Amino acid sequence: MNFWSLYSHGFARVAACTGHTVIADPRANADAVLRLARRCADEGVAVAVFPELGLTGYSIEDLLLQDALLDQVEAALHTVVAGSAELLPVLVVGAPLRHRHRIYNCAVIVHRGRVLGVVPKSYPPTYREFYERRQLADGHDERGGTIRVAGAEVPFGVDLLFAAEDVPGLVLHTEICEDMWVPVPPSAEAALAGATVLVNLSGSPITVGRAEDRKLLCRSASSRCLAAYVYAAAGLGESTTDLSWDGQTMIYENGVLLAETERFPLGDRYAVADVDLDLLRQERHRMGTFDDNRRTHAARTGDFRTVSFELDPPLTDLGLRRRVERFPFVPADPERLALDCYEAYNIQVAGLQQRLAAIGGPKVVIGVSGGLDSTHALIVAARAMDRAGRPRSDILAFTLPGFATSDHTKDNAHKLMRALGVTAAELDITPTARLMLKEIGHPFASGEPVYDVTFENVQAGLRTDYLFRLANQRGGIVLGTGDLSELALGWSTYGVGDQMSHYNVNSGVPKTFIQHLIRWVINSGQFDEETGKILAAILDTEISPELVPGEEMQSTESKIGPYALHDFTLFHVLRYGFRPSKIAFLAWHAWHDAKSGAWPPNFPEAKRVAYDLREIRHWLEVFCRRFFAFSQFKRSAMPNGPKVSAGGSLSPRGDWRAPSDGNAEVWLRDLARFDLDSAAADR
Repeated sequence: MNFWSLYSHGFARVAACTGHTVIADPRANADAVLRLARRCADEGVAVAVFPELGLTGYSIEDLLLQDALLDQVEAALHTVVAGSAELLPVLVVGAPLRHRHRIYNCAVIVHRGRVLGVVPKSYPPTYREFYERRQLADGHDERGGTIRVAGAEVPFGVDLLFAAEDVPGLVLHTEICEDMWVPVPPSAEAALAGATVLVNLSGSPITVGRAEDRKLLCRSASSRCLAAYVYAAAGLGESTTDLSWDGQTMIYENGVLLAETERFPLGDRYAVADVDLDLLRQERHRMGTFDDNRRTHAARTGDFRTVSFELDPPLTDLGLRRRVERFPFVPADPERLALDCYEAYNIQVAGLQQRLAAIGGPKVVIGVSGGLDSTHALIVAARAMDRAGRPRSDILAFTLPGFATSDHTKDNAHKLMRALGVTAAELDITPTARLMLKEIGHPFASGEPVYDVTFENVQAGLRTDYLFRLANQRGGIVLGTGDLSELALGWSTYGVGDQMSHYNVNSGVPKTFIQHLIRWVINSGQFDEETGKILAAILDTEISPELVPGEEMQSTESKIGPYALHDFTLFHVLRYGFRPSKIAFLAWHAWHDAKSGAWPPNFPEAKRVAYDLREIRHWLEVFCRRFFAFSQFKRSAMPNGPKVSAGGSLSPRGDWRAPSDGNAEVWLRDLARFDLDSAAADR
């Protein structure tokens, strides 16, 4: 494989094209199609879509019935077919074609010097400003036929799929303008039959508000059909006798807008994006009801014909034409992030409130370290008590300093507990830890500076043991604070340790998201100004378990790796089941340049770092070993807690079910498909 090629990683580059139409001049419009097609070919585009009736213009009315024009359409198609011979893209071109006793509004699918097939418009409109059936036949019942075009007999009908044999998952279906406005569009059946890239050639004139309607339909079609939707509308040059045209183009994938061009352009425009075919396939695998729906409609979907072709894509570095979020759990768009934070915080609060009500309203016992996770769990508990009409004093918060607890974090913990008005106490675990280390014969008890995993887990275990016994004593439940990222990596002490609690509000929240949740709590005024200042100070604290004594604070990320990269991998493993090699490709595009791309709002400048491919590959291997081969036994016994992110949860009762005694070999072998030396040579 060429690591740098998007076609090596399950992507296909598509384009939605529009330009200046010359009405009733097929020769000029064929030249325009080829001009844009050559530009698309230079950029590695696999599929290029052009507007409805693009070879003649959509707005020519009864001129569509003129033999001179229709003869020129056929000649223009010969020109396009011949001109495509050395070009990469599949060209989807609009043209009126004579067939039997009628004229059909058609999409002609052309590739490398031949016509693959012709698809007629299913539902020509005849209402309001539209009068298509005066000139054109409807094609909704055209299935299983052929048509002679450009000197060849080719498949004709609405039942055609076009599949690239050498690009797995690239299966094309075409519909035309009005077809997507009907309750059951042809593309819905085609998606059930296997189409992944749905294209629409449109001649839609523009009126106020129609552009948003088109976007709504394209987005919903791509979401419902778990597909890409490529839309290209007619623009400048169409007749303005009674209408106007805006040349809207857009590309959606599974409900997400990948690319669009400005409307009302003066010249050629094309939106280009790299569609993730693996993502679409994985979504369909996971959503079993998608195929159940196919079986319901099998009488129609089973009759689709597939036309195969070889794309022969370039396996070189073409870049990546799509936005890749550095933090897939944390959108960079400010409005989207604010909404996600609002929903996530209230999911946690409502979950805890319901759990407390369901088990008789016990008190909440929580360990507060002064770090991000316990801080967030505490402010969730505080709001849950507020919503339930209970005093915050029913939260029994303990800071439990050990051998390496810093004054800074302990001071922050005390300040936060006081500001929130919870019942606060300090319980020093070091005397008990010394006793346990002595009784088990640990070298530390004899004065040796041995800070091994036993030394660390004695402290982590005692903290949790104390919290459980305090809960027994005082009529409470232990509130867990460990987050989704720690669960993924197994970064917790099993059993009587921070892996266990009675209920864990953070178990569905990734580490990279928690800082933004706390920031949202501050900025949205969930608590008073003094509490906000304390929360802001906690945000600046290094992530650390504070278990090993020493002059420098123990850094979790220096041992286990950057949570930014681990959360990136976690999202793509958990949500889409991607291969490690593909995740590395995506991670490089997201992280190799700190100055490119968008960062989440208010993300600290000092923490805007970059990672090279060597670092990305190293930490990917660490993730694979820990996630697949080591830590599942901890997740198999995890406490209850609410799912928060659409990226998924790790509950064995929900999103993720896996054997505790698995291994990581297949993921490590995939990661070995590229090595750093060969990747460098391929560039």
